[in-house]
Amino acid sequence: MARSKRRTTIAMPWERRSAMLRGIFAGSRLKPAALVLVAGLAAIWLSRTAAQREAERVTLAGIDETQRAVAAFRVDVGRCPRSTTELVHPPRTRRRYLDALPMDGFDRPLRVRCPGHLDPLEADVLSAGPSGDFFIDDNLP
Repeated sequence: MARSKRRTTIAMPWERRSAMLRGIFAGSRLKPAALVLVAGLAAIWLSRTAAQREAERVTLAGIDETQRAVAAFRVDVGRCPRSTTELVHPPRTRRRYLDALPMDGFDRPLRVRCPGHLDPLEADVLSAGPSGDFFIDDNLP
């Protein structure tokens, strides 16, 4: 009389969970739906990332333009501008340093701090970043 060998396996808790997930996605209907869901989420994430990078690029270009305008203002007038409005409508000169109020890529106004935080001879031009709040650490220089 031959004995048949029984195989006993012991499954750890994490092995049971992965087997359960494999069982759920083993159905032929759920695989395409899961793939579409993952592809959709990836497309949304990529588009938001691209939009944020574009907004940051526009912001940095606006900061550079505003810094040049502040430097020209300081040469002509002899002081820092009190606000960004003085760059558009200067007090004594007929020269306009900017055509419009400087905005960042997130449609918020840029802020000019003069004298600068690190260099008192320069002016700092700041954007509040994606959050719109200067107290959150996502500001752009």
